[in-house]
Amino acid sequence: MVEVTVTPQSSLADRPVKLQVRGLSPSQPVTLRASLTDEHGERFQARAFFRANEAGEVDPEHHAALGGSYAGVWPMGLFWFLQPDTLFRRLVKRDVAGSPFLVLLEVFDGFHLVTGPQDQPLASCKAERWYMGPGVQRVPIREGRVRGALFLPP
Repeated sequence: MVEVTVTPQSSLADRPVKLQVRGLSPSQPVTLRASLTDEHGERFQARAFFRANEAGEVDPEHHAALGGSYAGVWPMGLFWFLQPDTLFRRLVKRDVAGSPFLVLLEVFDGFHLVTGPQDQPLASCKAERWYMGPGVQRVPIREGRVRGALFLPP
């Protein structure tokens, strides 16, 4: 049985996570896809093509992506290379305190540049990416023409 995991499942957006796929056939070609929908309903995606090792595993921290949104060894590549489905959109988190971005991670059999509704993932999981840690206080700054936010630790 194929399984994709992200550890930790819930983390701050600037912290690395470990992504692993297990239960594949040796040398099986797969596509890993990360996707999220932002607060405006815009979808962002990244995909990477891998070939499972002799144990039937894929670990982006140790295995090079063969193509897709990036190539080479990028442990956080699926998060860093998220691109909008609609051109000229930017991934911006507006509500940093109230909710995380939910990133859907999926693994598909074979190499897929595009996945349609008929393509069912072999496995999937979700990762929560928070932009503000517990107990952090956000103080809005408005001084003359300066606008910003000060984040104070607990």
